[in-house]
Amino acid sequence: MDADLATTAVEGPKQFFKDGIAFINRCTKPDRKEFLQITYAVSMGFFVMGVIGFVVKLIHIPINNILVGGA
Repeated sequence: MDADLATTAVEGPKQFFKDGIAFINRCTKPDRKEFLQITYAVSMGFFVMGVIGFVVKLIHIPINNILVGGA
C-alpha cells in the first residue's frame, strides 16, 4: 500500500516535468514575417478598440446626458 502511494506521488510531478520539457522543446521564436503579422493584428485591435471608445464618448455620453437631464 505504501509503495503504491509513493509511486503515485512521484509519477505525477515526473510526468508534469516531462511534458513541460517536451512543450519547451517544441516552442520556437517567431520569424520576421510571423512577428510582423502578430504586430499588425495587435495594432489593429488597439485601433478598433480606440475607435469604439471614441464613438462611445463622442455620441453615447452626450445623448445620455440629454435624456437623463444632466444629473
